[in-house]
Amino acid sequence: MNKILFVTDLYYPAKGRNYYEEDLFLTSKLRETFNLVICHPEDIEAFEDQVDLIVFRNAGPVANFKIKYEEFCQRVTSKNLNTYNSFDGKADMKGKEYLIELTDAQYPVIPTIDTIDHLDKLPDVHMYIIKPKDGADSVGLKFVEKDKLIKEVNSNSNNTLIQPLIDFEYEVSFYFIDKQFQYALYAPDKDKRWELKEYTPTDQDLHFAKRFIDWNDINWGIQRIDACRNEQGELLLVELEDLNPYLSLLELSEEKRTSFVEAMIDSLQKVLKR
Repeated sequence: MNKILFVTDLYYPAKGRNYYEEDLFLTSKLRETFNLVICHPEDIEAFEDQVDLIVFRNAGPVANFKIKYEEFCQRVTSKNLNTYNSFDGKADMKGKEYLIELTDAQYPVIPTIDTIDHLDKLPDVHMYIIKPKDGADSVGLKFVEKDKLIKEVNSNSNNTLIQPLIDFEYEVSFYFIDKQFQYALYAPDKDKRWELKEYTPTDQDLHFAKRFIDWNDINWGIQRIDACRNEQGELLLVELEDLNPYLSLLELSEEKRTSFVEAMIDSLQKVLKR
């Protein structure tokens, strides 16, 4: 059997969910098909040459181990390491800069800038959200009134994203493997974002999500498209997680959970045959 290095931080204290429960379930299924080695994201180098594939899963925000992550990305290229996801994504894998690119390209995304000088590109609202470009899992996120933005944002460093605080009806996420839609989940109560229920997307919803999958164009792996439905009924992208998206597998019906695992195993086997 092929040997896989499954990278996860089983002790990462995520808000509202338990990463370790999902990864313990997933590894219990994958080990039926592959030989598995589990390691912390800061220990990858010690094992990477002994495996056929590195699966980067619930490792938490890479900002928590920024230097180690950057070194790993360099080795992926220099040593041609086989990774899952493929390390050619343009979204969260490389930070949040892509939200500005998508805003400028007029994609349906929450408008995003990184300097006060471009505030005219955003709707004129009373409250804004700011967050670091290398953040994740709401780390560093702040709600700031308009007249206090200049104090909070250093326009010379360009390392902070600025977005308008918008009213929305609910958040919804679309999950893909190798560009193929798998399932969708949503939070009907926007104040309880991790109380998720299965969501049946419309053709229009899937067209929305697929636009971002096509834009990112990674070779293989799992992607999660997070969006919010605004008061006008439109979907707007919140983020495109293409590195280690939390999957909320334990929130799914057994049928959909089994289907996802089977699709992932099939995807992993295809990568191993490349």
